[in-house]
This record gives sequence, structure tokens and C-alpha cells, in this order.
Amino acid sequence: MNAIETPSDPRATSANRRPDLSDRTGYDPDFLGTTVPLPMPASPGVETVVLPYTHFTVVLRPDRRLAASTAVCIDGEKILEDVPRDDKWVFDPRVPEAQQCGNDIYRDNSLDRGHLVRRLDPVWGAAAEANRANVDTFHFTNAAPQADVFNQGKQLWQGLENYLLDHAAEFDRKLTVMTGPVLQDSDPPYRGMQVPLRFWKVAAFLQGGSLASTAYILDQSPDLTRDYERAMAGARPGDPPPLGAFRTFQVPVADIVELTGLDFGPLPAADLMPATRAPAERWKRLETFEDMIVRN
Repeated sequence: MNAIETPSDPRATSANRRPDLSDRTGYDPDFLGTTVPLPMPASPGVETVVLPYTHFTVVLRPDRRLAASTAVCIDGEKILEDVPRDDKWVFDPRVPEAQQCGNDIYRDNSLDRGHLVRRLDPVWGAAAEANRANVDTFHFTNAAPQADVFNQGKQLWQGLENYLLDHAAEFDRKLTVMTGPVLQDSDPPYRGMQVPLRFWKVAAFLQGGSLASTAYILDQSPDLTRDYERAMAGARPGDPPPLGAFRTFQVPVADIVELTGLDFGPLPAADLMPATRAPAERWKRLETFEDMIVRN
């Protein structure tokens, strides 16, 4: 595959690369005591690069310069919440910079670098291990452009893992979470890449000794109204595409499979969301955490 050429950014050059990552072991598919494999494209024609970090793994799509999927092991009993943030985002030295979305995507605009693997999720274990995981989450391979608005939908999305950990007590509050953007050909282009309009999340945990799963969609699709038309009319050359306020849904795991083309192994069969819901209710809009279906 030919590398995608993008403008260089003096704040995100090879000089900012972190040390060698060859000792990282990444996501453990047997973390829960039953095998939950790393989500990979079902089609053999999709090129990916598997990048292990501390307690999580990123499956990069070089053609999109974004992750196809991520997977993290979360041990809720061992999370170290006092680990300070490291907001220095850097390229992963194992992948050409041209195949990663660096600061050139996020500079001088309204886009946020959205963590795919949430910063605190892999930050557990011994202090050195937790600190290493914290730093690892700030690789550009673990980011995707998101709207900089903050509303109830985004708040729900950011708190899903905490809420689910409280419902995974049967196995020492352990949880595995897969997250990624929904990568579609119709995603709007911007600065040599395409901005995803939706993100997905699939959680797996043990419930009553059996594997259970739930799935979610975060939608930042623009509101196609007069407000959107005015935003488009007032856009300046080089502005990012207008994005909408975040909306969060609980959805069938099978729908994530269909949207992404990823193989989630046993998780569709372990889904706690009823598969026979009427089409109008198939995606359940979440307004609060209490709206979620997390029990049989």
C-alpha cells in the first residue's frame, strides 16, 4: 500500500516519538477467563496493523489513518486514579507517520482528539505499569477526531465503563471493552483523511458465571436542518465538516458487526439486549445510565 502523504507539523515530528514499544504485550483475550478475541476485519482484503500497548491493543487501518478497532482489559479493583495526565500526543514509531492522524488534523480547528481507549481504563496494576499505560494512551493511533461539544450524550459515552464495572462484580470488576470509529466511504473528507461520524463500543464481562456483552453507538452526525445549512454557508476554506451534538444509543452487538465488518467472536451470542426488538426500538436512545440494559 502506498503511504498517504500529509503535511508535516513541527509539533508532531519524529523528534516527539516515545521510546521503543517492542515490550508491550497488549490486550489479553483470556483476561475474563473465557476467550474474547481481538476484533479484526472479517474480510481478508482489509489491511491492518496490530499495535500492542500496556493492557490494550489498537488495530490500525493505514488506509484511513485511524483505528479499525481497539480492545482494553480493565481491572476495576486495581485502577490507579491518581496517575497524572500526560497530554503529550505522539506518533507510534512502529508505523509511518503518514499513516497516522497527527496534530495536522487537530490544529487550528474545533476538533478534539477523542481517546478511543479511555485514558484511565488500562491504568491499573503496579505504579510503573499503570504509568506506562497512561502514557501509551496518548499515541495518535489511539485518537480519532470528535466534535468539541459536551452534552449529555457525550457524558454518557465517557462514563459507560464506570457504570458497567459496577455491574461486573461477579468477576472482581473485570471488563474488556472494544471501541472504534465506524469507518464508511461516505465519511466527510478533511485534511487528507475522512472524519468518522459514528463510534462504537462493545463491552464484555461475566454475569452469573457466563459471558455477557452490550454494545453502544455514539453518533456525531450533523443535524441536517437549516442550522446545518447556515453552518455550511458560513464555513471558511479549511474548516472541518460541521458535526452534530453527541447522541448515545445501546444497540445489538450484531448491528456493530454489520456496520464495521469486524468479527466479534462469541459476543453477538452473549448480547444482553433482546434481539427481537421492533425496528423502531432496535437502537435504544440513552438519556441516563438507568436506560441501559445490563441484566438478563
